Formats: sequence, C-alpha cells, structure tokens
Amino acid sequence: MTELYAIYGASGCGRSLMPVAREQLARLKIKAEIVFIDDGLKAPAMVNGHRALNYDDFKQIAAENKFVLIAIANGKIREMLANKLEQDQIALWSIKANNTVTMDDVSVGAGAALSPFVIITSNIKIGKCFHANLYSYVEHDCVIGDYVTFAPGVKCNGNIHIEDHAYIGTGAVIKQGTPDKPLVIGKGAVIGMGAVVTKNVPAGVTVVGNPARILEKK
Repeated sequence: MTELYAIYGASGCGRSLMPVAREQLARLKIKAEIVFIDDGLKAPAMVNGHRALNYDDFKQIAAENKFVLIAIANGKIREMLANKLEQDQIALWSIKANNTVTMDDVSVGAGAALSPFVIITSNIKIGKCFHANLYSYVEHDCVIGDYVTFAPGVKCNGNIHIEDHAYIGTGAVIKQGTPDKPLVIGKGAVIGMGAVVTKNVPAGVTVVGNPARILEKK
C-alpha cells in the first residue's frame, strides 16, 4: 500500500512542524514521503529537503492513501482547506512531538498539530484542526472547539471553554474557571500576546493587557 503525507503550508508554521512530522513517522516505523503543499507555487520546488508543490499537482500524485496536516495559523483558512480536503476524500493528519504529554481521558479531533513541549492534562475535549505551539499547556476539564490556535507559551488553566476559531497569542494566561462556571473565550475572539484573561471574553473581540480588556476600534 502506498501512502503519501503532506504539510499544507510551506511558510514558518509548516517548516517548523515538518521535523515533528518526520519524527512521528519514524516513531511509528512508517516509511513514506512527506511533501509540502503551497498554493503559491507555479512549479515544484524543494523546501528544507522536501518536495513542495501546489495542491493540484499534489492531487495528481498516485497513492492509495493521502494524509494532510494543515499548517496555517489562521483558523478560518484551516477550515476552508479542511473542507476542500474532505470534498476530495483526503484524510486530515494529526501530528504530535515525541515529548508531547497527554494524560487521562483526552479527546483531540482530527488534524491537530501538537508541537514540542506541549502538555495536555486530564479530562479534556478538543475539536478538529487544533494548533498548540511550543511550550503551551491545557489544564484539566477544558473544552476547546474547532480551528483554535495557541501561539507559543499559552497557559490555559482548568475549567475553560474556548469556542471555535479563537486565537490565543504568545504567552497569554487564562485564569482557571470552576466546574459550575467555566471561563469562556467566545467564538473567533483574539487574545493578545501576553494578555492575562481573568473573565469571560465575548465572541469576535480582541483583548489585550493585564488584566485583559477589549481593544476598542478607533
């Protein structure tokens, strides 16, 4: 059976995840090629020792099974590409680093990217195409929606609900909620770099600072 693996996106996010992907295949003793997909390419190229080609060329490669990790930080674009892959009957691929820690009763949807030094503790439910960057953690009893992005060093404490398409910036700290009153980050909200979130964040807003407050549009 021939298998082909790909990372969709050859920019910084994709290039940083490629070694994690290689490491995972080696760990699982899977001998298969991993390529980059980059829709900006007119012709195939080489990126960090891997073939890079556009999506149309990728589809033309003969393989019994194809698996794709979407390495794009923007959750809306991840969703669009995931829908395209589903229409073309190409499976979402999940990767996690060798030193990623996951504990008890953890459910993570398809298409996740868990970078080195990520920790996901116990009793946690995470949707599809989740990105957790370097040194991020998710503490107990959290619920995270689809297409959520954690930049490096995010501290997501216990009893937090994060809705679809939220983006949590580098070094942000989210205060722990309680079982009867979880702290909620609304759909599509953006948490700024280094923000300290101490209360619920409405859908679609950007919050910054310590304590985090809504960034008003001028």
